[in-house]
Amino acid sequence: MTENQYRAGFVSFVGRPNVGKSTLTNALVGEKVAITSSKPQTTRRAIRGIVHREVGQLIVVDTPGMHRPRTLLGERLNSVVQDTLAEVDVIGFCIPANEKLGPGDKFINEQLDAFPRAKKVAIVTKVDATSRPQVAEQLQAVAALRDWDEIIPVSSLAGIQLDVLSDELIKLMPRSEPLYPVEITTDEGTEDRISELIREAALEGVQDELPHSIAITIDDTIEREDKDLLEIYANLWVERDSQKGIIIGAKGARLQEVGARARREIETLLGRQVFLSLRVKVAKEWQRDAKQLGRLGF
Repeated sequence: MTENQYRAGFVSFVGRPNVGKSTLTNALVGEKVAITSSKPQTTRRAIRGIVHREVGQLIVVDTPGMHRPRTLLGERLNSVVQDTLAEVDVIGFCIPANEKLGPGDKFINEQLDAFPRAKKVAIVTKVDATSRPQVAEQLQAVAALRDWDEIIPVSSLAGIQLDVLSDELIKLMPRSEPLYPVEITTDEGTEDRISELIREAALEGVQDELPHSIAITIDDTIEREDKDLLEIYANLWVERDSQKGIIIGAKGARLQEVGARARREIETLLGRQVFLSLRVKVAKEWQRDAKQLGRLGF
């Protein structure tokens, strides 16, 4: 292939909460670069995953879900989405095959008109979770929304049509040199990835408003001199004392589970043994407080 046939550019996936945007990002990249959870608004910033193919390179920007914000944090997350979509080459609208189009999908479809620069691709996800006739029906319903550049059915978990999706997305990208070296799969810093894995572990099994109230900061990482061990000291922030009790659990049992789950994921990421110390702290109503949002990295 001649150099000027190579294509590279940015794609961002949008969609309602829990349509599989982060799972799709991870499946295309081939490793976990974005945390996943069944909780809405799991993704809190633009995370880039890099997909390398012989014909080109995709930089997948995983963003928070589009939603109507109820807090200052929600407004800032929406700003992240708006800023990202204004810059990318392609927007991939993810719609699950096993759920009928709803008001949320139509709202997001209308928002896409604000980004005329980007090509628009409909990605019908979770095709493994329903029947072929239902997938066909969904493809027709999606086709009626707008004049898409492509409509592609996929399953991230079953690996269905992921190569087709990456090939078609690359075809829509501008001709370009590679934007990242071949060995790089994300531009996320290690400390940020560790924080996210801790938050993912903390989200498991919590209900109601608590998922939104969880934030993570890292105090310190220390290389032990006497053994090959990395010590990580982290804080898990919540908004109220009652939430602190829920996270810690009876006799600290729940916090121990969170620590064990997070440590396993961090050790997989780093390929080495880790000691993880977690402290639960309260920052009153931090989602609504500009100063505290800044301290927590938003």
